[in-house]
Amino acid sequence: MGITIAVLTLGGAGLVCALILVVADRFFAVHEDPRIETLTALLPGVNCGACGFGGCVEYARALLAVVGATPANLCPAGGAETAHAVAAMLGIEAGATDKKVALVLCGGDSARAPRRFLYNGVADCAAAHAVGGGDKLCRHGCLGYGSCARVCPAGAVEITAGQLALVHADLCIGCGACVKTCPRKLIRMIPAGRTIHVLCNSPEKGPAVKKACQVGCIGCTLCAKLAPEAIQMNGFLAAVDYARELDNQEVVDKCPTHCIVRR
Repeated sequence: MGITIAVLTLGGAGLVCALILVVADRFFAVHEDPRIETLTALLPGVNCGACGFGGCVEYARALLAVVGATPANLCPAGGAETAHAVAAMLGIEAGATDKKVALVLCGGDSARAPRRFLYNGVADCAAAHAVGGGDKLCRHGCLGYGSCARVCPAGAVEITAGQLALVHADLCIGCGACVKTCPRKLIRMIPAGRTIHVLCNSPEKGPAVKKACQVGCIGCTLCAKLAPEAIQMNGFLAAVDYARELDNQEVVDKCPTHCIVRR
Protein backbone atom coordinates (compact mmCIF):
# COMPACT_ATOMS: atom_id res chain seq x y z
CA MET A 1 0.00 0.00 0.00
CA GLY A 2 2.77 2.41 0.98
CA ILE A 3 4.64 1.74 -2.27
CA THR A 4 1.46 2.42 -4.31
CA ILE A 5 0.93 5.78 -2.60
CA ALA A 6 4.56 6.74 -3.20
CA VAL A 7 4.30 5.84 -6.89
CA LEU A 8 1.06 7.80 -7.28
CA THR A 9 2.57 10.77 -5.47
CA LEU A 10 5.65 10.82 -7.68
CA GLY A 11 3.53 10.32 -10.79
CA GLY A 12 1.24 13.16 -9.78
CA ALA A 13 4.19 15.44 -9.08
CA GLY A 14 5.66 14.59 -12.48
CA LEU A 15 2.36 15.33 -14.19
CA VAL A 16 2.08 18.71 -12.45
CA CYS A 17 5.67 19.62 -13.45
CA ALA A 18 4.96 18.63 -17.04
CA LEU A 19 1.85 20.82 -17.11
CA ILE A 20 3.81 23.73 -15.68
CA LEU A 21 6.48 23.33 -18.40
CA VAL A 22 3.83 23.21 -21.12
CA VAL A 23 2.20 26.40 -19.83
CA ALA A 24 5.58 28.13 -19.45
CA ASP A 25 6.59 27.15 -22.98
CA ARG A 26 3.34 28.55 -24.34
CA PHE A 27 3.39 31.86 -22.52
CA PHE A 28 7.12 32.58 -22.15
CA ALA A 29 8.60 31.13 -25.33
CA VAL A 30 10.60 33.56 -27.49
CA HIS A 31 9.50 33.16 -31.09
CA GLU A 32 12.42 34.01 -33.39
CA ASP A 33 11.87 35.81 -36.65
CA PRO A 34 11.88 33.07 -39.34
CA ARG A 35 13.75 35.45 -41.65
CA ILE A 36 16.84 35.13 -39.44
CA GLU A 37 17.51 31.63 -40.76
CA THR A 38 17.06 32.77 -44.35
CA LEU A 39 19.33 35.77 -43.85
CA THR A 40 21.97 33.70 -42.05
CA ALA A 41 22.06 31.34 -45.03
CA LEU A 42 23.11 34.28 -47.22
CA LEU A 43 26.15 34.89 -45.02
CA PRO A 44 29.38 32.85 -45.42
CA GLY A 45 29.04 31.08 -42.07
CA VAL A 46 32.66 31.51 -40.94
CA ASN A 47 31.59 33.29 -37.73
CA CYS A 48 34.78 35.36 -37.73
CA GLY A 49 33.26 38.35 -35.92
CA ALA A 50 34.72 40.88 -38.35
CA CYS A 51 31.27 42.43 -38.76
CA GLY A 52 31.38 43.49 -35.11
CA PHE A 53 28.91 40.85 -33.92
CA GLY A 54 29.37 37.46 -32.28
CA GLY A 55 28.84 35.52 -35.48
CA CYS A 56 26.70 35.28 -38.59
CA VAL A 57 23.45 34.60 -36.68
CA GLU A 58 24.02 37.60 -34.42
CA TYR A 59 24.70 39.79 -37.46
CA ALA A 60 21.48 38.53 -39.07
CA ARG A 61 19.53 39.38 -35.90
CA ALA A 62 21.01 42.88 -35.85
CA LEU A 63 20.12 43.41 -39.51
CA LEU A 64 16.50 42.51 -38.81
CA ALA A 65 16.15 44.25 -35.45
CA VAL A 66 15.66 47.64 -37.13
CA VAL A 67 15.94 47.22 -40.89
CA GLY A 68 18.37 49.78 -42.28
CA ALA A 69 20.01 50.60 -38.95
CA THR A 70 22.77 48.00 -39.41
CA PRO A 71 24.62 48.25 -42.74
CA ALA A 72 24.44 45.34 -45.17
CA ASN A 73 28.14 45.58 -46.10
CA LEU A 74 29.78 44.67 -42.78
CA CYS A 75 30.79 41.14 -43.80
CA PRO A 76 34.30 41.20 -45.30
CA ALA A 77 34.29 37.43 -45.77
CA GLY A 78 31.25 37.62 -48.04
CA GLY A 79 32.33 40.76 -49.86
CA ALA A 80 30.21 42.65 -52.36
CA GLU A 81 28.21 39.59 -53.45
CA THR A 82 26.95 38.93 -49.92
CA ALA A 83 26.28 42.62 -49.27
CA HIS A 84 24.08 42.85 -52.36
CA ALA A 85 22.22 39.63 -51.50
CA VAL A 86 21.52 40.84 -47.96
CA ALA A 87 20.48 44.28 -49.17
CA ALA A 88 18.15 42.81 -51.77
CA MET A 89 16.40 40.68 -49.16
CA LEU A 90 15.96 43.62 -46.79
CA GLY A 91 15.16 46.18 -49.46
CA ILE A 92 17.98 48.52 -48.53
CA GLU A 93 21.14 49.87 -50.17
CA ALA A 94 24.16 47.54 -50.16
CA GLY A 95 26.73 50.30 -49.72
CA ALA A 96 30.30 50.31 -50.96
CA THR A 97 32.48 47.28 -50.28
CA ASP A 98 36.26 47.58 -50.42
CA LYS A 99 37.93 44.20 -50.02
CA LYS A 100 40.92 44.17 -47.73
CA VAL A 101 43.48 41.48 -47.07
CA ALA A 102 46.06 40.94 -44.35
CA LEU A 103 49.77 41.62 -44.88
CA VAL A 104 52.63 40.59 -42.59
CA LEU A 105 55.09 43.50 -42.49
CA CYS A 106 58.19 41.38 -42.12
CA GLY A 107 60.50 39.60 -44.55
CA GLY A 108 63.04 38.40 -42.04
CA ASP A 109 62.88 34.62 -41.96
CA SER A 110 65.32 32.49 -39.96
CA ALA A 111 67.95 32.65 -42.73
CA ARG A 112 68.01 36.47 -42.76
CA ALA A 113 67.05 37.43 -39.21
CA PRO A 114 69.00 35.58 -36.48
CA ARG A 115 67.71 34.45 -33.11
CA ARG A 116 69.05 35.79 -29.81
CA PHE A 117 68.54 32.55 -27.93
CA LEU A 118 66.88 29.14 -28.20
CA TYR A 119 63.25 29.37 -27.19
CA ASN A 120 61.91 26.03 -25.99
CA GLY A 121 58.52 27.04 -24.66
CA VAL A 122 54.96 26.88 -25.93
CA ALA A 123 54.70 27.33 -29.71
CA ASP A 124 52.73 30.54 -29.41
CA CYS A 125 53.81 34.05 -30.43
CA ALA A 126 52.42 35.77 -27.34
CA ALA A 127 54.14 33.25 -25.06
CA ALA A 128 57.45 33.61 -26.93
CA HIS A 129 57.17 37.41 -26.90
CA ALA A 130 56.64 37.32 -23.13
CA VAL A 131 60.04 35.63 -22.64
CA GLY A 132 62.56 38.43 -22.79
CA GLY A 133 60.72 40.18 -25.61
CA GLY A 134 61.00 37.14 -27.87
CA ASP A 135 63.89 35.06 -29.16
CA LYS A 136 64.35 37.00 -32.40
CA LEU A 137 67.20 39.50 -32.52
CA CYS A 138 64.84 41.98 -34.18
CA ARG A 139 62.40 42.99 -31.46
CA HIS A 140 59.81 44.03 -34.05
CA GLY A 141 59.80 41.16 -36.56
CA CYS A 142 57.64 38.07 -37.00
CA LEU A 143 58.35 35.40 -34.38
CA GLY A 144 56.89 32.68 -36.59
CA TYR A 145 55.19 30.48 -33.99
CA GLY A 146 51.91 30.39 -35.89
CA SER A 147 49.40 32.12 -33.61
CA CYS A 148 48.02 34.02 -36.61
CA ALA A 149 47.73 30.85 -38.69
CA ARG A 150 45.79 29.06 -35.96
CA VAL A 151 43.11 31.76 -35.69
CA CYS A 152 42.65 32.20 -39.46
CA PRO A 153 39.25 30.67 -40.37
CA ALA A 154 40.17 30.51 -44.06
CA GLY A 155 43.57 28.82 -43.75
CA ALA A 156 45.14 31.79 -45.54
CA VAL A 157 48.22 32.09 -43.31
CA GLU A 158 51.24 29.89 -43.96
CA ILE A 159 54.20 29.54 -41.61
CA THR A 160 57.13 29.03 -43.94
CA ALA A 161 60.07 26.72 -43.38
CA GLY A 162 62.02 29.84 -42.39
CA GLN A 163 59.60 30.48 -39.50
CA LEU A 164 57.87 33.46 -41.10
CA ALA A 165 54.14 34.08 -41.41
CA LEU A 166 52.93 34.60 -44.97
CA VAL A 167 49.35 35.54 -45.91
CA HIS A 168 48.02 34.20 -49.18
CA ALA A 169 45.93 37.11 -50.43
CA ASP A 170 43.82 34.93 -52.72
CA LEU A 171 42.60 32.95 -49.68
CA CYS A 172 42.31 35.82 -47.18
CA ILE A 173 38.71 36.77 -46.35
CA GLY A 174 39.69 39.99 -44.60
CA CYS A 175 38.32 39.09 -41.16
CA GLY A 176 41.28 40.64 -39.30
CA ALA A 177 41.59 37.80 -36.77
CA CYS A 178 45.33 37.54 -37.42
CA VAL A 179 45.77 41.27 -36.81
CA LYS A 180 44.24 40.97 -33.35
CA THR A 181 46.32 37.97 -32.31
CA CYS A 182 49.78 39.24 -33.33
CA PRO A 183 51.61 40.39 -30.16
CA ARG A 184 53.97 42.58 -32.17
CA LYS A 185 51.23 44.34 -34.16
CA LEU A 186 52.99 43.81 -37.48
CA ILE A 187 50.02 42.53 -39.48
CA ARG A 188 47.99 45.17 -41.32
CA MET A 189 44.79 45.12 -43.36
CA ILE A 190 45.44 46.64 -46.77
CA PRO A 191 43.33 47.13 -49.92
CA ALA A 192 43.24 43.98 -52.02
CA GLY A 193 45.11 44.25 -55.29
CA ARG A 194 47.99 46.38 -53.98
CA THR A 195 51.28 44.83 -55.00
CA ILE A 196 54.19 46.91 -53.64
CA HIS A 197 54.97 46.64 -49.93
CA VAL A 198 57.63 47.60 -47.40
CA LEU A 199 58.09 44.37 -45.47
CA CYS A 200 59.59 45.79 -42.32
CA ASN A 201 58.15 46.88 -38.99
CA SER A 202 61.28 48.09 -37.20
CA PRO A 203 61.50 51.76 -36.14
CA GLU A 204 65.18 51.37 -35.25
CA LYS A 205 68.00 53.30 -36.93
CA GLY A 206 69.86 51.75 -39.86
CA PRO A 207 72.89 50.32 -38.01
CA ALA A 208 70.69 48.56 -35.43
CA VAL A 209 68.40 47.19 -38.14
CA LYS A 210 71.35 45.81 -40.17
CA LYS A 211 72.62 43.91 -37.12
CA ALA A 212 69.24 42.29 -36.57
CA CYS A 213 68.06 41.59 -40.12
CA GLN A 214 69.48 41.43 -43.64
CA VAL A 215 66.24 42.65 -45.23
CA GLY A 216 65.15 45.37 -42.82
CA CYS A 217 64.47 49.01 -43.67
CA ILE A 218 67.55 51.13 -42.89
CA GLY A 219 65.80 54.47 -43.37
CA CYS A 220 67.81 55.53 -46.41
CA THR A 221 64.76 57.52 -47.73
CA LEU A 222 65.50 56.54 -51.35
CA CYS A 223 62.03 55.05 -51.86
CA ALA A 224 60.34 58.12 -50.38
CA LYS A 225 62.23 60.26 -52.89
CA LEU A 226 61.27 58.02 -55.81
CA ALA A 227 57.59 57.86 -54.82
CA PRO A 228 56.96 60.80 -52.45
CA GLU A 229 53.18 60.66 -52.82
CA ALA A 230 52.83 56.99 -51.91
CA ILE A 231 55.73 56.29 -49.52
CA GLN A 232 56.45 58.31 -46.40
CA MET A 233 59.06 58.02 -43.69
CA ASN A 234 57.75 57.26 -40.22
CA GLY A 235 60.91 58.19 -38.40
CA PHE A 236 63.50 55.74 -39.77
CA LEU A 237 60.93 53.39 -41.27
CA ALA A 238 59.50 53.70 -44.79
CA ALA A 239 55.77 53.01 -45.03
CA VAL A 240 53.43 52.68 -47.99
CA ASP A 241 50.36 54.91 -47.95
CA TYR A 242 47.80 52.46 -49.30
CA ALA A 243 45.29 55.25 -49.82
CA ARG A 244 47.41 56.27 -52.82
CA GLU A 245 48.29 54.33 -55.95
CA LEU A 246 51.81 52.91 -56.18
CA ASP A 247 53.12 51.15 -59.26
CA ASN A 248 56.72 52.37 -59.40
CA GLN A 249 58.97 49.37 -60.00
CA GLU A 250 61.98 51.59 -59.37
CA VAL A 251 61.30 51.65 -55.62
CA VAL A 252 61.51 47.86 -55.62
CA ASP A 253 64.61 47.60 -57.78
CA LYS A 254 66.61 50.27 -55.97
CA CYS A 255 65.88 49.33 -52.35
CA PRO A 256 69.37 48.54 -50.99
CA THR A 257 68.18 45.90 -48.52
CA HIS A 258 65.37 44.48 -50.68
CA CYS A 259 62.79 45.04 -47.97
CA ILE A 260 60.48 46.53 -50.62
CA VAL A 261 58.86 43.79 -52.66
CA ARG A 262 56.21 43.33 -55.31
CA ARG A 263 53.84 40.42 -54.81
